Order: sequence, then C-alpha cells, then structure tokens
Amino acid sequence: MQSRTSRRTFVKGLAATGLLGGLGLWRAPVWASNAPMQTAVLSGTEFDLFIGETPVNLTGAKRTALTINGSLPGPTLHWREGDTVTIRVRNRLAEETSIHWHGILLPTNMDGVPGLSFDGIAPGGAYEYQFKVRQHGTYWYHSHSGTQEQVGVYGPLIIQPKEPEPFTCDRDYVVMLSDWSDEDPARVLAKLKKDSGYYNFHKRTVGDFIDDVSDKGWAATLTERKMWAEMKMSPTDLADVSGYTYTYLVNGHAPDGNWTGLFRPGEKVRLRLINASAMTYFDVRIPGLKLTVVAADGQPVQPVSVDELRIAVAETYDVIVEPAAQPAYTLFAQSMDRSGYARGTLAVQQGLAAPVPPLDPRPRISMDDLGMGDMAGMDMSAMDHGSMQAHPASETGNPLVDMQTMSPTAKLNDPGIGLRNNGRRVLTYADLRSTFEDPDGRDPSRNIELHLTGHMEKFSWSIDGIEFADAKPLLLKYGERVRITLVNDTMMTHPIHLHGMWSDLEDENGNFMVRKHTIDMPPGSRRSYRVTADALGRWAYHCHLMYHMDLGMFREVRVQE
Repeated sequence: MQSRTSRRTFVKGLAATGLLGGLGLWRAPVWASNAPMQTAVLSGTEFDLFIGETPVNLTGAKRTALTINGSLPGPTLHWREGDTVTIRVRNRLAEETSIHWHGILLPTNMDGVPGLSFDGIAPGGAYEYQFKVRQHGTYWYHSHSGTQEQVGVYGPLIIQPKEPEPFTCDRDYVVMLSDWSDEDPARVLAKLKKDSGYYNFHKRTVGDFIDDVSDKGWAATLTERKMWAEMKMSPTDLADVSGYTYTYLVNGHAPDGNWTGLFRPGEKVRLRLINASAMTYFDVRIPGLKLTVVAADGQPVQPVSVDELRIAVAETYDVIVEPAAQPAYTLFAQSMDRSGYARGTLAVQQGLAAPVPPLDPRPRISMDDLGMGDMAGMDMSAMDHGSMQAHPASETGNPLVDMQTMSPTAKLNDPGIGLRNNGRRVLTYADLRSTFEDPDGRDPSRNIELHLTGHMEKFSWSIDGIEFADAKPLLLKYGERVRITLVNDTMMTHPIHLHGMWSDLEDENGNFMVRKHTIDMPPGSRRSYRVTADALGRWAYHCHLMYHMDLGMFREVRVQE
C-alpha cells in the first residue's frame, strides 16, 4: 500500500483534475464545468466489474486509489426485485480482492467474504456472482478483503421493487458518504496501536477542568477524572480516526468539490443516504428542509419527519425532501466527533451554493453514557448487585477488556451523544417502525447474549473479551428463531452487521420495531433483535468499523441442519 497514491488526495484530486472524466467514467465537478457530477449507472441483469488501481489527487497530493471500473465510488448498480443477476468481477490488482453485497439475501457462496464464503479473487482472476434478487431498496457493495474498502472499493446498489412504493418522488439521488485519508491504512493502524488517541486533537485542558469544577464542584469533578484515569480513557475519544487525516466525501467529492443535485421548486426529491465510511459516523441535515424518512437499511418504514439524523457506518436511509423557497440548500454531514464534514448542494442549477453551517460543539462522553453514572463515588459493597449487568466469565481479569458497563439501557429514544437538546428534531431508533408486522411471528426459542468488548489503550477489539482468531463459531440451527442481545462494554459506538439474514430490532418489551441489516450500538447500550436462521452456511458477523473488525470484533455464524 505504501507505493499507492494516498486516499485523501483521491477525491479532491478527482475534483481538481477531472481525471476520471477523461476516462469517460467521471464528470468534472461543477466548479470546473457545467456538467453534473455522476458516476456510471449500470442497469440490467448482467454486469462486468473490474477492480484496479487509479491515480488520484484529492487533497493536493498524488495518491493511488483502488477503484471499481475506474471510479470512486464504483458504478451505481440498478437491479430489479425478482430478477436473477450475474456479476462478473475481475481482479486487476497484485493482491486478492472480493465484493460483498451488503444487506443482500443470497447463497453463502455468493456473499463475498474470503475465508468464509469463498476463497477470494486471486490477482488476475475473476469470480462470477449469480443469485436471485429477493428484496428491494437502497443498499451498497464493497470489498471484504483487508483494508480495500477504505481506499475506494465500494459503490451504491439500488433495487427496484416489484410493486409500487407507497410514496412518489420527482427526483432520485444517491448520497454516498465516505472517509478518505492520504495515509496508508496500515500506517493509520500502526499509529492507533501505539497510541489509540493519536488522531484525537481535542483532549481536555486545564480550562476544561476549571469549567467542570465550576459546573459540578470539586468532589464530583475529581471523582469523574479519577474514573477516566483508572480506565485509561478520554471522554473526548468519540472516534478513533478523525478529520486530522480524513477528508469526508459525498459521492466521491470533497467539500470543495460541491456535489450538486438539481431540483425544480415544489418537487419531491428522494435522497438515498449510504454511509460507506470505514470509520466515520455522520450527522446529516439540510438547513431549511425537513427530512422525511421512508426507508431504513433498504426496508420501508412508516414516514417520520425530522431535521437531522445520525447514520452509522454501513447503514442506509431513504429520505424525501421538498425544496421550494431557496435556489440552493446545503446537504451537511458532520462527523460525530465534529472534526470535519462532508458537504453537497441541492440547487436549481449547477454552480450554486448555500451557506455551510459551522460544526456543532465537540461533545464529550459522560459516565452516564457508559452506563456507569451510578457507580461514581458509590460504595460498591452496599449495592444491590442483582440489579447490575452480568458479564461473561471470559471478561473477568481479561487484559483485553478495559471496562464493563454496569447499568446498560436500550437507549432507543436517545438521539445520541452530541445530538441531545440541540434545538433540532433528531431521528432515533424509537422513531423507526417497519410498514409490516414481524415477518416471522414466532417467539424466539433461545437468547444469545454477546458483549462488545475492547481495550482502548491497547486498541484491541473483541466479543466477550475474545478476539476472532481465538473464538468458536456461533452455531444456529436452520429455521430457528433466536434473540440476540448485544451489550456494549466499550466507550465506542459500534455498528454491528450480520450477513445473510435480517436483524429484527425489538423494543424493551420484546415487541418488533424495525427490520435492519446493521444495528447501531452506542456506549452503555443493551439492545435485542430477532434473527431467523433461514440461510444455510457460514456467515460473517462483525463490527463494521473497519479497524475494529480487522482486530477481532468479528464472529463466524454457522447455520446448519
């Protein structure tokens, strides 16, 4: 990877040089010409994709991206529900590659996970994916090999439904968010292993201490500082990798590239939001417009109107907006740690822009966020330990586990750290209701509880304190309905993705809420969802933060007769 051109340069470089436009695969940015900025759109039932290297310049430095058909993102693929699709993927790299169809129901040998689903695609080789499309909605696809997803191997996937949708729109745009660094991913990881806070440039100062004393008093401030020190953590560590190295992109364009979607006043515009980042959560809003959420992770939901939403890594949301009063609106997607933003524009013509709002104040994680608020200064011997969260024995005395949440909650009504009481109506998981009843309907026959674990200082990530290399597969019987309960024993937020099967999120009373393929797990949370084991084979189950997955927050799920 060191010989490749770096990634952060890539999108700005595309915008600056129009390189892919010269290949006929990418149009120049609006500030360079009047042509709209689009990647290729491929439709039908047969597709030919190739993965190779493309020189780019996104930040002023020449780098090399890994691309699909020469563009970043890769082509937007349009399928139709009920069709059988054939996708031939050729590898032009000097290393193994793969494509995983994120959230798509298919046979295990079509899922694209080297070592589980298939052997991977060797250098110079090819693989033919073929399966029947059994769903509709907004999805995406990406490499599941090493860190290739970080350097450009991803693209949008749109599946047209058999039946008309319960809403209409006049325009339809993909808004694919991602993060790009000029640094090689291996170098980023090496820095994090040496110092997990390397990219955190917003650590607390003496001034913060004085402010806390003024607000909370000496005793509470000292107690809280002592707890953070004992855990060897920082309350400002919201993201492992920040805008210090990342440039945040909309459809492959850096903020100064100003991706633009056109509208006529009074039209309804559908935006298909896809978070294709390696490590970044985004808080998305369009000042002056309401977002009507109509689908989550490709599945239709009862419409809900909000001002803002947080989109976890790997999630998708479909929203409808109705621009009217202004000639231009800013699509603003700030990173959760407030270290940067992606930005685009909805406008009546190319070349227009609206004001870009300032970043919100950088939030801090509290002991309450970690499910530890009641523990501060408390006499542990006097507590009712029966009311506390139990933890697996594998966490006890484990050098890879630096904290355990004591009183986790579902937090379904919580908009999230940094979004509370901000004066805007923010989407929560409690707002999401599928337009259909529980498709299975059976009560789960058993409960599987898993704890998301890690050690910030060592930058180690695991499940139940056990990294993937040392973990046994999670065994499911074909056809059974199980409840998976996740408990987040870390201070980080984790997007958890189960391949091959749906995850049916429940409320605290076990009632079906919404069907998803990726479940967001904030710090100090305990959330449950049902899974029907209706897909035989070996499936990946992991945190979708790339470095967390690579370092061990990963399991094999094996569905067998």
